[in-house]
Amino acid sequence: MAIAQAMCTAFKKELMLGTHNFATNGNAFKIALYAEGSGGKSSTTATLGAATTAFVTTGEVASSGTYATGGGALTKVAPSTSGTTALTDFADVSFTTATITAMGALIYNDTNSNKAVAVLDFSSNKTSTSGTFTIQFPTADASNAIIRIA
Repeated sequence: MAIAQAMCTAFKKELMLGTHNFATNGNAFKIALYAEGSGGKSSTTATLGAATTAFVTTGEVASSGTYATGGGALTKVAPSTSGTTALTDFADVSFTTATITAMGALIYNDTNSNKAVAVLDFSSNKTSTSGTFTIQFPTADASNAIIRIA
């Protein structure tokens, strides 16, 4: 599989350097969708995982409906803590009137050189045909938030 669920290793280091600001008025983050095999706008399959350092167009799905190259803007949920876990999350995001087949996604910092944050592996192709493609983030709590440090 060329897309592997991971919090990017470079992101972990960049947190220690203060590169990413998840505050409501901080950096802007985006999510881009990727295909495995045919289905991307590129004939090359996406290779995404822990070693991913930045947004790439290789294997990104083709623009369709409200989905454009580079993906869509994410609305941040203010960072918080629960017990000894720090967490942050994003509001669900939808792309309308879109024909998309995606196997995964990349969350990245659009403000700061498109630095990679996390790779999402959908485990199987998710599709929409002239419809709405929605990415639903998990509950923002210590066990499930999309970005959490325990």
